[in-house]
Amino acid sequence: MGLDNALHEIRRLDDLSAQDTPLHRLDARAKVLVTLFFLVAMLSLGRYEVSRLLPFAAFPLLLAAQGGVPLGLLLRRAALALPFVVFVGIFNPLLDRTVHLTLGPLAVTGGMLSFSSIVLRSLLAVATGLVLVAVTGFDQICRALGRLGMPTTLLVQLQFLYRYLFVLADEALRMLHARVQRCAKSRRPSLREYRTLLGSLLLRTLDRAGRVHQAMLCRGFDGQMPDLRPTTAFGPAEWRFCALWGLFLIAVRILNIPQHLGDLPLYLAAQAGGLMPGVLP
Repeated sequence: MGLDNALHEIRRLDDLSAQDTPLHRLDARAKVLVTLFFLVAMLSLGRYEVSRLLPFAAFPLLLAAQGGVPLGLLLRRAALALPFVVFVGIFNPLLDRTVHLTLGPLAVTGGMLSFSSIVLRSLLAVATGLVLVAVTGFDQICRALGRLGMPTTLLVQLQFLYRYLFVLADEALRMLHARVQRCAKSRRPSLREYRTLLGSLLLRTLDRAGRVHQAMLCRGFDGQMPDLRPTTAFGPAEWRFCALWGLFLIAVRILNIPQHLGDLPLYLAAQAGGLMPGVLP
């Protein structure tokens, strides 16, 4: 089933976080801080600046390569966000028809540019989040957020949401498998059956939540998630990581690198023609 495969690949991201690479050994706070800076730098660009988003793709791709994250897995998981992103920006080309440039017979409007920008930003943000989970682990990300000042209540809710999401998905899969065994003639549930399954899943979820809460109280839960892993220090490797990626992100945010690369052939042609440096024909 599609849900089963999706759940397996999400769990695979957590399995990848157990690898032993220099990137995995870095303090989680360094990776979280750089990721937040990446998101701020990327999202602060104008809505029509599509080409300037392309250099930002180097961040998740290089981290994935350094952390041993398969590119196919990353692209498949990031593509899951496409339907939601398309739904958000699908009407932009209809609402903003101002022509910004022409490519032969094609007139590129502001709506087309803003729609492309929304899609590209969303894919980059999702891909970066997936890479962060794969090279850090969700529990360590939450722990880093707590050490950076996130409120404990919000942090615990985030940890519970991620941890019991798999439990809820497993429960839904068992219900779907049981239905298939009992209804061999029709493998795909009807809309009415989906409503029944969702109602039953909600009741089972509430019952399980009550049992989990009682079990946690019996074990002395005091509102904080215990962490048995040793605390890592923010050392020279973390500072180098933050400095190098910080400088790169500042550069791609300030400089229009695609435009400079596009002007490079003209500059070389001007130099070959004996013109003054920096003067383009």
